[in-house]
Amino acid sequence: MKIIISAESTVDLTPELLKEYEIKTLPFTVLLGDKMGEDGDITAEEIFKFVAENKILPKTSAINEYQYNEYFTKLLQEGDAVIHFCLSSGISCAYANAARAAEHFENVYVIDTKSLSTGIALLAIKAQKMARQGASVEEIVKTVTTDTTNLNVSFVIDKLDYLKKGGRCSSLAAFGANLLQLHPQIVVSNGKMVSGKKYRGTFDKVVKAYCEDVSKDFENADKSVAFLTYTTAGDAAREVALKTLTEAGFKEIYETNAGATITSHCGPNTLGLLFLMK
Repeated sequence: MKIIISAESTVDLTPELLKEYEIKTLPFTVLLGDKMGEDGDITAEEIFKFVAENKILPKTSAINEYQYNEYFTKLLQEGDAVIHFCLSSGISCAYANAARAAEHFENVYVIDTKSLSTGIALLAIKAQKMARQGASVEEIVKTVTTDTTNLNVSFVIDKLDYLKKGGRCSSLAAFGANLLQLHPQIVVSNGKMVSGKKYRGTFDKVVKAYCEDVSKDFENADKSVAFLTYTTAGDAAREVALKTLTEAGFKEIYETNAGATITSHCGPNTLGLLFLMK
């Protein structure tokens, strides 16, 4: 049986990794005022320029049920079954739309990852590895569904400006945080983005402190795969993050850029370490 592994563009994998792990993707739509584009084609620089000029965030649009139906139909022409990984239902309506579309098929399985960005990728890659080893659809679905609760996904954000524009924090909180040079950690918990620890200082110092805190979870981590994912980040911050993962003994470490969805909500200088727990 040929099993197709699939996700939305919010999986935030490079074209090379999508090809290596044979992961099919369906893009979200991004609106920059009157300009419409696809997540993956719209660059971070375009988003930053739009926000600077218009003082509002781009709008991202999830895939609707009809689009999923067409997409799944096409994928089933290439394989016998589809396992599709969705952006968290606590963040987007994508899962609900995909689940309704999947009801029209006997062999399409939709996973609410309860995550975002390369947190989704961790599950999709694991599913593909299991499929290549001959695991059944049922075995894979059961394993990755359990692993949605084992994801360790967090980011540290330089400034709260984008979260303020998106209504995720008050103007007063954003002003106070920027004035005091506070940088929040955003943790994905129970499928939603919640505030974690707050750091103070320059972004490079913040990334170092953030990595030290995240590394406390490495003892019980699955060391097979880890991601360093960011919207933008300087060389010093990236080097600290990569060193942290390398010294922890992760076998495969992938460095990726966050796509338009994460970038639109978090802004520049947002960096995260993502991995699975045992």
